[in-house]
Amino acid sequence: MILEYQPIQQSRIDLRELKELVRHGENKYVEFKLKTTHPEKIVREMVAFANTDGGRLIVGVADDKSLKGLKFPDEDEFILQRAIEKYIYPAIDYTLDRLIVEGEREVLIYTIPKSPFKPHYVDLDGVLENRRAYVRVADRSVQASREMREILKGERKGLNIRFQYGEKEKTLMKYLADNQQITVETYATIANISRKIASRTLVVLVLANVLKVKPHEIQDYFVAA
Repeated sequence: MILEYQPIQQSRIDLRELKELVRHGENKYVEFKLKTTHPEKIVREMVAFANTDGGRLIVGVADDKSLKGLKFPDEDEFILQRAIEKYIYPAIDYTLDRLIVEGEREVLIYTIPKSPFKPHYVDLDGVLENRRAYVRVADRSVQASREMREILKGERKGLNIRFQYGEKEKTLMKYLADNQQITVETYATIANISRKIASRTLVVLVLANVLKVKPHEIQDYFVAA
């Protein structure tokens, strides 16, 4: 049974399933944390899962995939609960399971479904300009670009996107016929348009299912759907 390659369908998990997930390691749907040290960073993973396709954050697992468990799980649960309430905006939906893995030690398993209210942000200081959204890419959570945030907003609204197929769109599709992917900056250059217009055009085409976006921590890439 391979669990790690599938979007999260259910919240409850038993020890056998947990060991199977841990054995396969971190991926798009699974993230390990040994402790709740730096909870302000841990909530990034939860936000990324909510903004993408959901996932599980498992606390009490070491980098070598050993189930260390938590000696004081009540304390770790409290720390993370406060961080979730304090730093995530808007609030995310999640469920929590606790499993005994060794002696009195437990692991915390947070199951976060894909959210219909994305984008969610990490808000550390209450300053609007400092909020950061994150998305899940393979086994990492990366900061969402301006374009990615607009795509998340558009998906949330369920917009019926219409667009005119003009010269700049023709230039784009011609480029993608010869190249696998394109960035906002490259599109702005080859179409001789501003970055703002290039950005907006790519976002609209993603929401219209003409293109797909491949988020990246440095710059996003857009490919034909």
